[in-house]
Amino acid sequence: MQRRNVRSALRALRAKTSRLLLAPAAIGAAMTLLTASPANAAVLWTPTAISSFGYTACDGGNIQYRDYGDGHGPMFHLYKPVGYDRCEVADSSTITWSNNNTYWFGWTLWTDTNNAQTVFQWKSWGTDAQQQQNYPVIMKVENGSLKIWYVSTGEVWNSVASVPWTEDAYNKLELGITTSSGSGGSLALYLNGNLVGQKTGIRTWDDMGNNPRWGTYGSTINGVASNVWIDDLKMGQTRADVD
Repeated sequence: MQRRNVRSALRALRAKTSRLLLAPAAIGAAMTLLTASPANAAVLWTPTAISSFGYTACDGGNIQYRDYGDGHGPMFHLYKPVGYDRCEVADSSTITWSNNNTYWFGWTLWTDTNNAQTVFQWKSWGTDAQQQQNYPVIMKVENGSLKIWYVSTGEVWNSVASVPWTEDAYNKLELGITTSSGSGGSLALYLNGNLVGQKTGIRTWDDMGNNPRWGTYGSTINGVASNVWIDDLKMGQTRADVD
């Protein structure tokens, strides 16, 4: 689909589609694996421009922050064209990520395909011998499913969840990561208000640290164009901060 057609289709679909913001499910046991909510819980980071990120990687494509006039306000649009593997925004220009901490990321994601491949990574800094885990946490939209893995040392992929994904629609994601360079880390993922996966007792902080990345990435989609829209992205210390 040409970019012009993608945008036209998006506007038509958005006019008919309400944002999927369901009432949060009871936190229950899932919250015991993450840091308890502080009394002064608040959003700590909300990117409102491309410069809000530490860097971008989108050779051949482009990244925009614009308002489509559908009532959702401005959002990030990442376009990966044919012949390229990725279009990503990464890190933060203001936040220093640290070990032994808890981060909750919340955002609404729209993909124009059910195979956008990697849409989020908790990516390790460094290369080769500088890292033990390339990406301790990685999330994909792959063949009609949203999939998340914990990737331990030695590149061992451990599936945490695989659930149906709705393309051409707003989907609310809430991801909590507790960082640990030992075995005290954890992760929990909510899709449209429902807990879909969690894992505890894991290593989520690599030798040189980690940073978040969002976009559309994968060598298997080099031959097709892919668009993703990221709305209302924010980070806090609790799920309530990003709900």
